[in-house]
Amino acid sequence: MQVLRTPEERFAALPDFPYAPVYVTFDADDGTPLRVAVVDEGPADGETVLLLHGEPSWSFLYRSMIPVLTAAGLRVVAPDLVGFGRSDKPADPADYSYARHVEWMRQALFDGLGLTDLTLVGQDWGGLIGLRLVAEHPDRFTRVVAANTFLPTGDQPAGDAFLRWQRFARESPRFDAGWVVQGACTTALPDEVVAAYDAPFPDDAYKAGARAFPELVPTRPDDPAAAANRAAWEVLERWEKPFLTAFSDGDPITRGGDRAFQARVPGTRGLPHVTLTGGHFLQEDAGPELAAVVAEFVGSAPRT
Repeated sequence: MQVLRTPEERFAALPDFPYAPVYVTFDADDGTPLRVAVVDEGPADGETVLLLHGEPSWSFLYRSMIPVLTAAGLRVVAPDLVGFGRSDKPADPADYSYARHVEWMRQALFDGLGLTDLTLVGQDWGGLIGLRLVAEHPDRFTRVVAANTFLPTGDQPAGDAFLRWQRFARESPRFDAGWVVQGACTTALPDEVVAAYDAPFPDDAYKAGARAFPELVPTRPDDPAAAANRAAWEVLERWEKPFLTAFSDGDPITRGGDRAFQARVPGTRGLPHVTLTGGHFLQEDAGPELAAVVAEFVGSAPRT
């Protein structure tokens, strides 16, 4: 596996993101060392909130949420998925699979950092990966916040909006992360913020993971990840721990996913589920509001 590493100077002077990462290194299944960057902020003895980003963003997405959460006495852990942010980037799209993404995060977060008693906040692929971790390692998690995400099995037809996004990622000659993020927000992002989303990708060679991600979403019953996601749903359909949905009102990709979780996951019952104003990247459109929801949720839903 050929692995690229974004030069550190690409991350100089990031707006409102002064956080120095810690690094966790482990061996991939073919023996290749992979390095994952993790933002780890707040009191070490605070309850731990795991912030998982999606496509094509990185932990920078959570910059307006981290101060709110740490001020509430919470420890915040925000990794960059492999292929994104400051983490290593396998250069061949074929090196990426749904199963590998789940395993890479397991190795980094559980084997590497030893995290437990977690509150997951998963958006986009952060939910697709995070909910698999929840289902496969339920003793590691205390609560879940699902935000503009879903857990597809391919048994239901994918929406037109998502199929268009798959085609775009596969075929478009232009695939600039900052441009993609801006297009999925309802607020205008400053130029320096757009540039920060582009920073991990000096050129197209670094974008293999970002290009590959949409194709890894199960859209047919025989998808390689379909069986594992069905098994995850079987666990979630017995999940009694607190499970909150915090979706936005303007995301054509995940619209309705909150109702699906509320209908199927027992832990959603009786909780104050919220709908925030914004697009797909609600961390950009309503970051402090989402952070306040998470802090209140952790404070009001004791460990079980």
